[in-house]
Amino acid sequence: MLAVGSCAPRSSRAESTVKPAEKRKPAPDFQLKDANGQMFRLSDYKGKVVILNFWATWCGPCKIEIPWFTEFERTYKDRGFAVIGIALDDEGWAVVKPYVERRQINYRVAVGSPEVEQLYGGGEGIESLPTTFVVDRQGRVADVHVGLIDKRDYQDQIEELLLVNDHVTTQKTSWPAGSGK
Repeated sequence: MLAVGSCAPRSSRAESTVKPAEKRKPAPDFQLKDANGQMFRLSDYKGKVVILNFWATWCGPCKIEIPWFTEFERTYKDRGFAVIGIALDDEGWAVVKPYVERRQINYRVAVGSPEVEQLYGGGEGIESLPTTFVVDRQGRVADVHVGLIDKRDYQDQIEELLLVNDHVTTQKTSWPAGSGK
């Protein structure tokens, strides 16, 4: 059973808002089908900063975040940024697809699998929604947010990661192995 958390906003910090690069762990790769029926892998996004958001249509805090993520996708997509939403609704596409259309979500959405939940949630899977992973251009987890955080915290992290090592987008990066095979 998933819990819905609403964390208090973190205070803005003047220093870095993400983990130092040397402390970041690889984000596990996976393969899922999006709302258009296209298969994709997280590794398809190498060289981009990614917000990987686990959510559900019934989740109150998720409903607050979705417009933010839509705005971030629009604002930052041309700078090497993407949002991926992974819905964890038990009813799957039957409830997710109409929700995506009604909310006019402009970023890639997929319905999660138990395997992806295990990759990102450990032995118990994703236990609380929303859960959001901020992934750097090298495919490493720069931060994890469980519950609702302040919109500005996301913006600060996105902007920081987009500014760091902009030359990386032209270098080859190798994505860590994961499931989805």
